[in-house]
Amino acid sequence: MSESNFESYPPLFRPVNIPSLDRDRPETLSKLAVDAANIPVIDLQCTTSCMSEACRNWGLFRMVNHGIPITLLNQIEEHAIKLFSLPYETKIAFFSSNNNNTPISYFWGTPALTPSGSAIPQKPNNQQSLQWMEGFNVSLSQLSHLHYQDLLLETFRCLLEEYGKHQGRLATSIFKVLASDLNLGPLQTQSHLSVATGLLRVYRYPRCHEPEGAWGIDVHTDSSVLSIIHQDEVGGLQVYSKDHQWLDVNPHPNTLIVNIGDMLQAMSDDKYMSVKHRVKVNKHKERISIGYFVFPAEDAIIHSTNYKPFTYADFRAQVQHDLKTVGIKTGLQKFKFTTQFS
Repeated sequence: MSESNFESYPPLFRPVNIPSLDRDRPETLSKLAVDAANIPVIDLQCTTSCMSEACRNWGLFRMVNHGIPITLLNQIEEHAIKLFSLPYETKIAFFSSNNNNTPISYFWGTPALTPSGSAIPQKPNNQQSLQWMEGFNVSLSQLSHLHYQDLLLETFRCLLEEYGKHQGRLATSIFKVLASDLNLGPLQTQSHLSVATGLLRVYRYPRCHEPEGAWGIDVHTDSSVLSIIHQDEVGGLQVYSKDHQWLDVNPHPNTLIVNIGDMLQAMSDDKYMSVKHRVKVNKHKERISIGYFVFPAEDAIIHSTNYKPFTYADFRAQVQHDLKTVGIKTGLQKFKFTTQFS
């Protein structure tokens, strides 16, 4: 990256004194994690018999033969890099979150959600709250309604729309298998995963001159039913395993990572666990990843033995309340029958 390209970074990500960052220098392995070589691999075209076992024991799996063209993934990455490389002020102008008509909004520094499901593009008050990432939040339900005059933006929109259709197909197929394993009825299967709620997040994790003091995204679980992640060749994703250790989920070409979210954990009565994960930053290379997140229908009531009946709207409101009052997501604990919270 040239020195001038730091202008594409949000101001707080720009080093005061540009260090010597050699792009060809190999990244050192984390001392806090080991390679997650044993993460289950599920071939969606051959067998799904091990999928529920993977969700019970790991909370995630690596998916192969998913049917998404590698050319589509490469094109999205290429266009994302071009857009992320624009000056920071240009990105703010193009994707203003104040424009309610835009299906694509720009955010940085925090992955928190607003009640509408969009990212909060707030500026952190101090370095400790800063998460070293920026991204585009994409509402798939609105994506086909608007078109951009700019060729780069319109091509990006079209690519994301096509990718979203593939992800909706995958999420539906995966959830059908898991719903059968959990003995969910037809109405629950239909309402507990709504493709219409699907959204994409395209992330860039800028190079960080002091990676020991920052996280791309700190430890969290996803609020979704399912999350499906595509990552480029630069590693960084870590998950907390059933053996209580952090594992590096290293990238493998043309594979996707599927992880269980909070909603599916509640639906399964804790048989499936919403996996904790985080993202490391890199001193020498940027990282691009694309996340797909899908949720229950807004008014679908989740019934289970361990949790009070609630809808995703209830859960989302509680998360927003927690973020505003205590600064962290409490998550499912607030809905457990045994909870001590008021």
